[in-house]
Amino acid sequence: MRFGLLVFSLVVAGLAAQSDPSACAQCAVWNQPQRPFHIYGDTYYVGTHGLASILITSSSGHILIDGALSESAPQIAANVRTLGFRVEDIKLIVNSHVHYDHAGGIAELQKLSGARVAASRWTAEVMRRGAVPHDDPQFGIIRPIARVARVETFENGETLHAGTLHITAHLTPGHTPGGTSWTWQSCEGGRCLNLVYADSLSPVSADGFLFSRSKQYLHALEDFERSYAFLEGAPCDILLTPHPDMSGLWERLEKTNFVDGGACRALAERSREQLRKRLATERAESR
Repeated sequence: MRFGLLVFSLVVAGLAAQSDPSACAQCAVWNQPQRPFHIYGDTYYVGTHGLASILITSSSGHILIDGALSESAPQIAANVRTLGFRVEDIKLIVNSHVHYDHAGGIAELQKLSGARVAASRWTAEVMRRGAVPHDDPQFGIIRPIARVARVETFENGETLHAGTLHITAHLTPGHTPGGTSWTWQSCEGGRCLNLVYADSLSPVSADGFLFSRSKQYLHALEDFERSYAFLEGAPCDILLTPHPDMSGLWERLEKTNFVDGGACRALAERSREQLRKRLATERAESR
């Protein structure tokens, strides 16, 4: 599946073009409007065309995964309403990783909904401060996010609840030290499927950062390997990703079939290959 490598290349190119961290070469493309749609059971897509935001619904409250860009918050809120749900019924907001293109809208969405926000310990600290920390591989080339007023933390494997809904956190660092993937079940017509929202695992960084021997992020390679192992072992009927193209979402939408039991393992394989190429480049440049 070539779409993953293509999107990875576009993300790298977009970041490389940003000499000013406040700039965003890709934001206009990422923020293109997308009509919201049903994925399976109680799960819906409410993000922009270039950045995913997932709504899991119930009569006792909803869960929202990721907030895209700060500019995306009004569109996400409008998409929730278009589907017939109330933004005010979002009770929990969680995040994949705390870069501006996936967490930028969380502060505003929290204000609109009054929801709890929960994140990994590393991510929660970044949300509270707003600033990009030095151990983020993209420190220096990405802009900060708006500070989030109230952030809870969780441990790896912890299940979070919102009304009758529950979703499980899996720490999948590498792209950032606090990256998190999420799993839950959605049921439809008596058939329950396992859904995975897999965080980005691409080795993208600022110039001069070396995944192979970073003094700021000492365990980056070990973190990537643990994250690949999660993807390879997780029950995975439907894969969703922060950049929807990375999981071929639009191709599957055209086919009106989101189910692919091998998608998580395929994503792990592609991500491993990206890291192998990155490490080979680092070795070549160090000679």
